[in-house]
Amino acid sequence: MVNFNPRMQIFSLKIGGQAGQGIKSAGLMLAKVATRSGYNIYTYTEYPSLVRGGHNIMQICISQEEVAAPQQYTNFLIALNQETIDEHHGELVPGSSILFDNTEDFDTSKINSDITLLPIPFQELVSTAGGSKLMLNTAAMGATVALHSGDLQILNDLISQDYANAGAEMIALNQKVAKVSYDYVHSNFQDKIKESLKPLSDIETKMIVNGNEAIALSSIASGLQYAAIYPMTPTSNILTVLAENQEKYNFIYKQPEDEIAAINMAIGASFAGCRSMVATSGGGFCLMSEGYGLAANIETPLVIVEGMRPGPATGVPTWSDQGDLHLVLHAHQGDFPRIVLAAGDAQESYDLTKQCFDLADKYQSPVILLVDKNICEGDQSIPVPPSDNSIDRGKFSTDLIPNYQRFAPSPDGVSLRSIPGVGNFFIGNSDEHDTFGYSSESIEVREASMEKRMSKMDVLVKELPKQQLFGANDADLTIVSWGSNKGAILQAIKDFDNVNYLHITHMSPFPPDVKEVLDTAKNILDIECNFTGQLAELIREKTGILITNKLLKYSGRPIYPEEIIEKINSLLKI
Repeated sequence: MVNFNPRMQIFSLKIGGQAGQGIKSAGLMLAKVATRSGYNIYTYTEYPSLVRGGHNIMQICISQEEVAAPQQYTNFLIALNQETIDEHHGELVPGSSILFDNTEDFDTSKINSDITLLPIPFQELVSTAGGSKLMLNTAAMGATVALHSGDLQILNDLISQDYANAGAEMIALNQKVAKVSYDYVHSNFQDKIKESLKPLSDIETKMIVNGNEAIALSSIASGLQYAAIYPMTPTSNILTVLAENQEKYNFIYKQPEDEIAAINMAIGASFAGCRSMVATSGGGFCLMSEGYGLAANIETPLVIVEGMRPGPATGVPTWSDQGDLHLVLHAHQGDFPRIVLAAGDAQESYDLTKQCFDLADKYQSPVILLVDKNICEGDQSIPVPPSDNSIDRGKFSTDLIPNYQRFAPSPDGVSLRSIPGVGNFFIGNSDEHDTFGYSSESIEVREASMEKRMSKMDVLVKELPKQQLFGANDADLTIVSWGSNKGAILQAIKDFDNVNYLHITHMSPFPPDVKEVLDTAKNILDIECNFTGQLAELIREKTGILITNKLLKYSGRPIYPEEIIEKINSLLKI
C-alpha cells in the first residue's frame, strides 16, 4: 500500500491494458467527462519504449480544486487485462475499487479485502450491443460514469465528437455499448455508486490541453509562419497539431529528413523573414547544435523547443527527465547569447512560447524553451486563454535603407534587421564578420562583434520578470525547483504554512532575484528529476549559494507530492 493523504481531496482513477485497447483515448474521454462536469483534471500516461505492444496506463486525477500533478495512490482501477491488476493493485488505498471483465479469467486473489471488486461481463455486454472487442474501453467508460454518478449524456456527446469521422453508425454503436454498461451498473451495483463525477452546479468553461498542444497553439497565436520538425518523443504531438492546422492558419509545416535539416530549414525561413521554430528532444538537439551556433552568429531569430527525456543515448525514450539543462546552456562552441526558458506546466508552456517568439525577434537570437515529457504529454484543465494577437518583431524593417549595415553597432546590441529581396544588401556569414557581414579576422572586428552580441544579455537580464515565489515570504524551508516538478510541489506545500517554493522559469540569463530570495532563506531544498542536481549547480555558479539538501529522482517517473511531503517532514523533523 502507498501512503495516502486524505486532505488532498483528489480522486485518482487509473485505466490500464494492452497497447491497442484504446487506453489513452478512453482515459482522455473520462477526463473530458470530469471537466465538463465542473472538475479540474490532470492526466499522467505511461507506455513502454516499443514500436508496438506493451502495457499502457493512464491516470486521471480529478478534483474540485486545482490539480497539477500525478498521485502515488489510486482510488479506482479499470483493468482491461491481468497485467493491470498485477502491476497496480499495490497503489490502491483502503476503500478503493477495481473494475474488471469477469468474462476473462482474472486472478484477484492478491487483492486486499478492503478493496471492492467490481466484476462486469464487458465482452458479453459489448456483444449484446452488437459491438466488437475493440469497444471494451467504451464499455468500461460507460460503467465508470455510472459508478461515479456521471452524466451519460456528456459521455454520449463526447463519443459523437470523437467518432465524427467514423460516421453515424459507429457513433450510435459506441453509444449503445456505453449505455448497456451504464445500465448494468445501475441494475447490479447500485449500492457501490459514488459521486466522484456527479456534475457540479457551477461549471466553468475550461479546455483540456497538454504541453505539446499548448506550445503548438501558442506558436500559431504568436504568428508562426514556418516550422520544421522531425518527430521525436516527447515533442512529436507538436507537429501533429501544427500539421493539421497549417492550411487553416496559413503557415508552413515541414517534416524534414532529420534534425540537422530541420534547424537549417528553420534558420533559412527566419533569415527570409518568417517567424520560425523547431521542436525536438535532447538527442535531436545534439544534432541541431551546429545550427544553433549558426543562428546566433548571423543573429537570426529562432525558437527551439527541447523536450527532455532520460539519456544518455537512446536512454528510456518514452519517460521523463530533467537532465538537459547543462546541455542547452553550454551547447555549441564559443560564447554567444544563450536565452533559455523552462516551462512548469501546460499554462506556462503556452505563455512562455509566446515570450520565446518575441524574445527571439527582439534580440535577434535563437531562444530555447525547455519542457519535459511529463509536461509534453500530461493533460491539464486550464481556462481558455484570452485572445492576444500582439506580436513584437523588434527592430525589423522591409524598407529600403541607404548604406544598410545589417550588424551595425547599437547600445542594446541589436541592429536593424532586414531580409533578402527588399534591396538592402548584406551577408549572413558564419565566419566572424564586420557590420556588412563580410568575413574578417581583425582584432578590432572580432572584439567589436563579440561585445555587440554579448551586450544583448546585459539588456535582457534587466527586463526579466521576477521568478515566482509561492507561499509566505518568511518560511522555515524554501524549496527551489523547475519544470514539471512545479505541480507536485504546489500540491505538497498545501499541507504546510511554513514552507514556500521558488519556481524558476528563466535559466539564461539568470534572474538576479533568485539570489535575493535564497540569501534570506533559512533552509533550502532543491528538487529535480536528474542525478546531479543541475539547477542547484547553476544556482551555485550564478549566486555562490551551495544547496546541500536535495530530493533527486532519475527513474524516469515524476516526483509525487507524497514523496515531497515525506522529505519536508524529515527536514523539519515533524
